[in-house]
Amino acid sequence: MAHKDFKKYYVIKAPPEEICMAITNPKSIELWTGEQAEMSTEPGSEFSLWDGSICGQNLEFETNRKVVQEWYFGEQEDASIVTIVLHPHKKGTSVELRHTNIPEKDYEDFANGWDDYYFAGISEFVEDDGSDDF
Repeated sequence: MAHKDFKKYYVIKAPPEEICMAITNPKSIELWTGEQAEMSTEPGSEFSLWDGSICGQNLEFETNRKVVQEWYFGEQEDASIVTIVLHPHKKGTSVELRHTNIPEKDYEDFANGWDDYYFAGISEFVEDDGSDDF
């Protein structure tokens, strides 16, 4: 089965610590997704987002700077790794996303999901001015 990588930058009008909390604190995640979430910042711990739609393992954390996770896809042999790096930016935070080894048949869904649900949801949650551009 063929796989693809997705890489994109998002600018979010909030400091890195607010974005870090939005992606690592289960209560925050539930607020912006509207669904149950399990998350901890303990490397080796399992996580679950959108009430179990997305599951995986937390691999690495650097507070307010970096999150590395393995996302599970059924019987896939090679790990699908999500790396989110937060860089301070004059408008708030530049978020560097890299998602490797996405099954080709799921690529469009994930690319759209990152834009329309994950980062749009976080932007709406952490930005004070109510605008949804990122």
